[in-house]
Amino acid sequence: MAKGSSSTHYDFSVVRRLRQRAGQTLAQLSESCGISVPVISKLERNQSTAELETLAKVAAAFGLAASDLLALAESPLAHRQKADGYETSGFFFHRIRYANHHCFLGEAEAGAKLSRPDVHGDDLETCWVIHGSLRLTIGEQTLTLSSGESVQFDAIQDHTYEALDATVFILLHLKKPNRF
Repeated sequence: MAKGSSSTHYDFSVVRRLRQRAGQTLAQLSESCGISVPVISKLERNQSTAELETLAKVAAAFGLAASDLLALAESPLAHRQKADGYETSGFFFHRIRYANHHCFLGEAEAGAKLSRPDVHGDDLETCWVIHGSLRLTIGEQTLTLSSGESVQFDAIQDHTYEALDATVFILLHLKKPNRF
């Protein structure tokens, strides 16, 4: 990209947001990463591009890898998804999927039972009952969750959901970073 033009693909104003969130001035960021104030200023205003080495130094000042900073600059501020739905063992789920988590709005009639859910891998799972009650068995432990109650657990464990009455609940599957 030529100097003076802005990129529609990368938005390095994220550097300004990171700097301001860290409570740093341009001069302080310059000092911590060894990149001149004018270079950082132009980068923040999308008036120039930076070499990979420059991005790596700026990213390191925020405790990030260069690839993380580049991903932030490349990503839109919001990601929009459309839900899909499916039914299994008497449970109906509306599902949205993002790279690092999946969210489910579940509904089940009394008596519906779902064992060994296969919709996720090695995640952390949160279950939040909105209406009704669920019995959740995780290994040898059994919990009863009523409206307004939630639980989080390591989803790699065998677990079973049973609706004790008509129930509406939210499941959140969060990817575990650096698990293995």
